[in-house]
Amino acid sequence: MVELETRELEYFIAVADELHFGRAAARLSIAQPALSKAIQRTESRLGVPLFVRSSRHVSLTPAGEALQEHGRHALNAVSAAVRSARRAGDTQAHLRLVLKPGGDANLLSGMLAEYSHQPDARRVDILFSSPSGGAGFLRDGRADLGLLYAPFEDLDGLAHETLHVEDRVVIVPSGHRLAGRASVLLSDLDGEVLPRWKGTPGGDGTGPEVADVVQMLHLITVSRLIGVLPRSLVEPVQAGLVCIPVSDAPPSRLVLAWNEQDRRPLVASFVAAALKLPQGD
Repeated sequence: MVELETRELEYFIAVADELHFGRAAARLSIAQPALSKAIQRTESRLGVPLFVRSSRHVSLTPAGEALQEHGRHALNAVSAAVRSARRAGDTQAHLRLVLKPGGDANLLSGMLAEYSHQPDARRVDILFSSPSGGAGFLRDGRADLGLLYAPFEDLDGLAHETLHVEDRVVIVPSGHRLAGRASVLLSDLDGEVLPRWKGTPGGDGTGPEVADVVQMLHLITVSRLIGVLPRSLVEPVQAGLVCIPVSDAPPSRLVLAWNEQDRRPLVASFVAAALKLPQGD
């Protein structure tokens, strides 16, 4: 079986990202001839070309594109494994919980209070992510647990427990055509301007880019767009805005998630404490 060393993957990923041997060598702090030879050895071991080279241009072959995708995941997995091993051996390590700003459905205080009664409770450090970036913190080991909103975040590879289920609402200015409605359908929003969430590729929004809920609400107030969110993210509703239930939108679930390979007792202890809280519906 052909195996590549971590350093060989790092070299390959650098060239694949830069598509330039000189820039990749500078990024890696090695000489360009040494990098070129390392890539040639990797291609020889794999038995396939990874790059198409010319005097002016470097591009990936189909084999190179496949290795870039899977190789990056492999490097991330190795880095996460190293961090997890170090933390597992640190009996004083803090527990790290990631969430988006305001994205706790008002459960965080009770959760931390319940966890503090656990005999093995550690200090909990709170980290903040982009609107849909919390799962990445868990996959690469930057956080131990996360409060994530499903179905907006990809839970693949993550274990999770649902803590709260709620409806989704559309937020509009008080003078908007829908402001007087008791409820709306998704089809009622056709033609409206919705935000593009920063760091979220493939989003449906066509309006201004926003990084968080605060920015979005400000733009709604000045009638630049409207937004659809889980209800808890916009309550209490600020003056000048109206929230209307979207009756045919799938419900939103706030889940407590962690890497499915992480079976450390300190993680299980926090999960057990969180599940003692009343479940929202």
